[in-house]
Amino acid sequence: MPYTPGAALGGLSATLGGVTLGAVDAEGVAWHLQTLEGWDSSEVRAEYTDREADHGAWASPVYLGSRPITLGGKIVAPTQRLLERAMEQLRAAAGLTDTVLSVWETEPKQTVVRRSGKVLLQYETSTVATYSVMVTAADPGRYAVDVGTGTTGLPTTSGGLTPPLTPPLVSNAVTVSGEITAENTGTIPTRLLLTITGPADGPQVFTQMPDGTVVILSYTDVLYDGDQLVIDTAAKTCVLNGVVSRRRYLTVPSGWPAIPAQASVSLQFRARYYNPTAKLTAQWRSAWM
Repeated sequence: MPYTPGAALGGLSATLGGVTLGAVDAEGVAWHLQTLEGWDSSEVRAEYTDREADHGAWASPVYLGSRPITLGGKIVAPTQRLLERAMEQLRAAAGLTDTVLSVWETEPKQTVVRRSGKVLLQYETSTVATYSVMVTAADPGRYAVDVGTGTTGLPTTSGGLTPPLTPPLVSNAVTVSGEITAENTGTIPTRLLLTITGPADGPQVFTQMPDGTVVILSYTDVLYDGDQLVIDTAAKTCVLNGVVSRRRYLTVPSGWPAIPAQASVSLQFRARYYNPTAKLTAQWRSAWM
């Protein structure tokens, strides 16, 4: 029975690289996704040391490990030629370098994986084959497909006292503070990707946490007109114009900011001098365990 191109096959659906599993592609090849092992939970790293002359054990901190994932199913093609082409597409999709795996749940999530085992392909007939692909995500988090983003400039002040001054003095100055609210709807903390566009002298980013504490990132050098400084709080890097590391100019006195689970943070942008073209852009994804 021929399949309708673009039709969903029901059940699981995922995209590995450029191949969508759980649907029919434009050439009428049906990619059935029957198993998705490892998406439920990552590995765990923990140690327990038995207590001497007592019950129980001493527990070490528990950390999530890598996330091995196995995708398995069946490919049904209209012709043998199209089946062979589909098999080659799947071999290529299980990349040796970073590849995005997206799983189309009610709230779609993704992770970055690399091939970590043989791509198993077995003919059942000349137009039907089974497959099993093993990949591993070094980062165990599952992240929202949709990226949260916000942009703000430096704070401005308008109004205030204007001479001549006549008592009683009343100031109507209004400060407009550039601010970004970043929300994480997931179940584990997530990191931020910050881009500061110059000109800005000594730019700073203040992250106000839900408990009222503030995490500060301070860049001690100058950004000129057109410069872009990218601060990746997950990789802990600071790169100018895409090529030059400026990590030595970035001070992190109280750690790298993260958005806690089921919470939001407020980002504020500051610099020594006001410039209307300076701006801060923040990007983030909600994260799940």
